[in-house]
Amino acid sequence: MRVDLLSREYPPQVYGGAGVHVDHLSRQLRRLVDLRVHCFGGPRQETNVTGHRTPGELADANAALQAMGIAPAMAAATAGADVVHSHTWYANIAGHLAKLCHGTPHVVTAHSLEPLRPWKAEQLGGGYALSSWAERTATEAADVVIAVSRAMAQDLLRCLPGLDPDRVVVIHNGIDTDEFTPVGDTSRLARLGVRTDRPVVACVARLTRQKGLLHLLRAAPHLTPGTQLVMCVSAPDTPDLAEEFAVLAREVTGKGADVVLVEEPLSRDALRQLLSHADVFACPSVYEPMGIVNLEAMACGTPVVATAVGGIPEVVADEETGLLVPLVTDEEAFAKDLAARVDELLADPERARRMGREGRRRAEVRFSWAAAAARVHAVYQSLI
Repeated sequence: MRVDLLSREYPPQVYGGAGVHVDHLSRQLRRLVDLRVHCFGGPRQETNVTGHRTPGELADANAALQAMGIAPAMAAATAGADVVHSHTWYANIAGHLAKLCHGTPHVVTAHSLEPLRPWKAEQLGGGYALSSWAERTATEAADVVIAVSRAMAQDLLRCLPGLDPDRVVVIHNGIDTDEFTPVGDTSRLARLGVRTDRPVVACVARLTRQKGLLHLLRAAPHLTPGTQLVMCVSAPDTPDLAEEFAVLAREVTGKGADVVLVEEPLSRDALRQLLSHADVFACPSVYEPMGIVNLEAMACGTPVVATAVGGIPEVVADEETGLLVPLVTDEEAFAKDLAARVDELLADPERARRMGREGRRRAEVRFSWAAAAARVHAVYQSLI
């Protein structure tokens, strides 16, 4: 069986959870099918991986138009595939074109939904209407839609009334617990400015409103004095958001909060070290269909304090592997709630360690990429 996987992100150009998903899922799928990968960007050295470039005449166009410009070439390259499988709206439209042109069954994995991310209009401008149209059109017409959580499945059916519920299946993201495992080394932390002689609260995320990073910054002054908040942020959606974040960071630091900002993507070694040696991992997302980074923290034995939104409660077991915080509209109240839940664990190290151990066990037992790939493979088989 030949399967063509379509994605904007693919190594080495991975910046978000969807890219991590595609990277790890593709490794497992290669053991099960004849896999071809089509992604955005320049040529790749890896066998059966094709990087598709933006057409020259669209070099200065809106980002959504650029994605639409790549779609025809990507769809054309799938000729001969038994199944096409697309990830995120950037590639969904290419999968839809392949279905129309070649009659190939199209599988969509829904990592998020544009209607639930209105802040994307800041990044895409008028392209947000185009991205929403592309996502809706391709998803409603897909043969199977894979939701990465039960909450994501509910969102799909609520936001896309044209989608047949019988074509939606839930397959959770996975985690490589050999790659993400507790490590003793701290050599890279000092280079990042992280001190391990005081409590460390870590957060790793893209700088987008979805991730709630401004909320966590507002929580910093309410943390127990002496707590170091390490925020690893990269890939800001817009220059305006980057400036807003920087201004708030200076403001809370001026109030005495100990905030360490890391504004470039972490190497895998540095990420493992940070997750292993943080006392608490914080995830303040306002929208999160699943949240792979929480699994990464759990696999490294770190308890998680996260908002109770989307698929997060399906990953972080409240009072077992971490603590969940209800999302409220009052920004100051939410900031205080976040800080209070983090402080609960900092004040009780044994409880935190127990949650960390249980998080590692939960990651090993319930979330493996091999199991996820086997379920995806079964979806493919049902279509041919």
